[in-house]
Amino acid sequence: MAMAVKSGIYAASVSIFREDMSLDIPNTIIHAEKLILKQGCHGAVLLGSTGMAQYISSKEKKKLIDKAGNSECRDNFILGTGSNSLLENCEIIKHSLSNGINRFLLMPPAYFSYQDSGVYKYFANIIERVPEIFIILYNFEKLCGYKFSVQVIEKLVKDFPAQIVAVKDSSYNLMNTLDLDILIFPGSELKLLEGLESGKCHGIISAVANISSKISRQIFDYHQNNKKQTLNNRNCAIRKIMDKHSLISGVHSFLTLEDKKYKVVLPPLSLLSKEQEKKMMDE
Repeated sequence: MAMAVKSGIYAASVSIFREDMSLDIPNTIIHAEKLILKQGCHGAVLLGSTGMAQYISSKEKKKLIDKAGNSECRDNFILGTGSNSLLENCEIIKHSLSNGINRFLLMPPAYFSYQDSGVYKYFANIIERVPEIFIILYNFEKLCGYKFSVQVIEKLVKDFPAQIVAVKDSSYNLMNTLDLDILIFPGSELKLLEGLESGKCHGIISAVANISSKISRQIFDYHQNNKKQTLNNRNCAIRKIMDKHSLISGVHSFLTLEDKKYKVVLPPLSLLSKEQEKKMMDE
């Protein structure tokens, strides 16, 4: 089993689908492995929000996990579970553990509004049912409607120090306010160097790392080795271009230009229009 999460560059890896909209499991794993083995990522998140986990059936998720468990990169994989159902998430977590994967990026459920006390109870329930896991709390109000407070994270870390090991902060209210012994990963390249230099972050977990992870990795390594940074402006410029679109649409459209296997995204999502794609690539 992999140890707890380390600092570094992590891609929120895309999922690949066949024409009939079923999950192309071998190619989805191959893509994540390539990010780790050839593109400089320290790890990859399978079935995260970029991987459209919310749109994938739990039967397909389990088949993907079976295959991921046999990968040479297994110890570099982190799994999202992507369900609003607490018990279904626990079922997927147990399935992952039986396949040797014990690190999870977990977002509170979407749809209804709720408070910190409910979020505490939600994560406490998961940990009580499957205590042998490492959790990265996923803070992204835009997707689930809830923004983590510093107080609820402090309480979770105090009560479950062995399990709550990191935060992915895509709402950016925690990076500069949390003062805990856990890793913080912003969701954007725009925050990477600034966060490393201030000591407030420990890398990134990013959708755009499907495209630009080699650059982010160099920035990370140069920071570790106190070398003069040369690529941060380029990295930020790429991110700003991608941020003009839905990230899933933009990333898939970009990757499709290289390989048609990326061209299916699950409705209601879609690729960029030809006009948008041309504008993005020109930039």
